Amino acid sequence: MDKSRKHVMNETTTRPRSRYAKANFLTWVVLLALPVAGSWSGEAEAQIPAPRQDRPIALVGGTIHTVANGVIEGGTLVFEDGRITAVGTDVELPSGTETVDVTGRHVYPGLIDGYSAMGLYEIGDVDVTLDLNELGDFNPNVRVEVAVNPESRHIGTTRSNGVLVTLTTPSGGVVSGLSAAMMLDGWTWEDMTIRGATALNVNWPSPSDEDAYERAIRELREIFSTARAYRDAHAAGGRHHTDSRWEAMIPVVNGEIPVVVSASELRQLQDAIAWAEAEELRLVLRGGADALYVADHLAAKDIPLLLTSVMSAPSRSWEPYDQAYSLPARLHERGVRFAITGGPSAPYANRLPYEAGVSVAFGLPEEEAVRAVTLNPAEFLGIDDRVGSLEPGKDATLIITTGHPLDHLADVEQAYIEGRRIDMMDAHRHFYEKYSEKVRQWQEQGGVGVD
Repeated sequence: MDKSRKHVMNETTTRPRSRYAKANFLTWVVLLALPVAGSWSGEAEAQIPAPRQDRPIALVGGTIHTVANGVIEGGTLVFEDGRITAVGTDVELPSGTETVDVTGRHVYPGLIDGYSAMGLYEIGDVDVTLDLNELGDFNPNVRVEVAVNPESRHIGTTRSNGVLVTLTTPSGGVVSGLSAAMMLDGWTWEDMTIRGATALNVNWPSPSDEDAYERAIRELREIFSTARAYRDAHAAGGRHHTDSRWEAMIPVVNGEIPVVVSASELRQLQDAIAWAEAEELRLVLRGGADALYVADHLAAKDIPLLLTSVMSAPSRSWEPYDQAYSLPARLHERGVRFAITGGPSAPYANRLPYEAGVSVAFGLPEEEAVRAVTLNPAEFLGIDDRVGSLEPGKDATLIITTGHPLDHLADVEQAYIEGRRIDMMDAHRHFYEKYSEKVRQWQEQGGVGVD
């Protein structure tokens, strides 16, 4: 993590900033504030958060994909004060409703990326813009939402592709900290947070060194044993030192929030499952490249999985070329519940629809692929009361598209987050319009004069 912001994420950290880090941070702030000649219009640069919904809105005449309750042709969806109030074909509109004709269009819930560095990662080669992890191996008290940068330029390009919610996740160490479910609109991190402390993240050790592997697992068991002891002492009301690290572990060992364990290889998956069962934890696996080899076990234990790489090459020479592409379809056939995630690097979060789209090309039913980037991750992470499907009572966080949102030929024409109409301009669209104008001028001049 960048030292200039480290104190924000960790409640127990009291280290002062170094002068070097502080200088770098201030330099970067100044650079961000300077306009870049010829590269941004004022409109594109601003990306001003949308105002609150001030009247009922009805989307009328479109095909509504509720995800939870099927598809409604020629339907109406009404939302008020940021919440969906009615979905159907025979809906009475409240007085003063603004109607939006979406005939010929499709309405879907906003897509959810269950593993992301959104708001923590800006430019890979500029360290001061990276705020991904704390020092040390044990940081369960890191609450990632307070480090999210609402001004990230990756927010606009991501939501333009239909991704409106991310599970922003810390990294590094063994126990990295607590993820947060974030909506991609808001003036501050408080505005953007749907739910903080959504899941605790554990990076399962690599089995490449047997002695180190066994030692790391013993240390992990000791951590959770100490956490339970701390919880019991806290519950007994006796005198004991307060430690925010162990305080953060109490909801985890109580089963109130899941533990997301990053594990991909077969042995990692098997050992992580056995460990979580012995510790009586709510387990969600992340990674899962070898998940097919334990698919029956995952299905029998009903262990959810966050797949992190559908668009990737096989890791072994004897595996077929479509090992990753077809993995979602084969897991679905075996009864495994899973979600598909985008790349953890924020610049690639906008690729989430394409990750899921590849799985459709290789056998996963379209409705299951949509569920894998909407309702499934919402259920796994305990935010399905707010997002993931289009149902009365849930947030009006949705997209209007020209076709299937996982098809690269379809466009996301409009997004709403908690009923707020989102500005769809972003860096990619800005440059598209800019160079479309260049072509237009070139054509007007007879094909000369514009290089």
